[in-house]
Amino acid sequence: MAADLEEKTNRYGELLAAALEAATIAPPDGTPMAEAAADCYEMAASYLEDGKHFREQGDPVNALASFSYGHAWLDAGARIGLFDVPRDGHLFTVE
Repeated sequence: MAADLEEKTNRYGELLAAALEAATIAPPDGTPMAEAAADCYEMAASYLEDGKHFREQGDPVNALASFSYGHAWLDAGARIGLFDVPRDGHLFTVE
């Protein structure tokens, strides 16, 4: 069980890091939607850092939760058009 949690935590952390690299803000600079996208991106990046901290502290449950929440911010933003993201692969649930 512990090995499964560690593997899943590592996988989700890598997934969030890759998703952050792949996502770019879609709306034009200076618009309210661009501000919203920047806020969502910042939340996702903050959750990545939180997850790394929890993992370093030996708390894989909160690390996994942080990585999951961070990816949810990005994925939701991608679905509503705040981010340009790859449409193929496994990083996002957009079609």
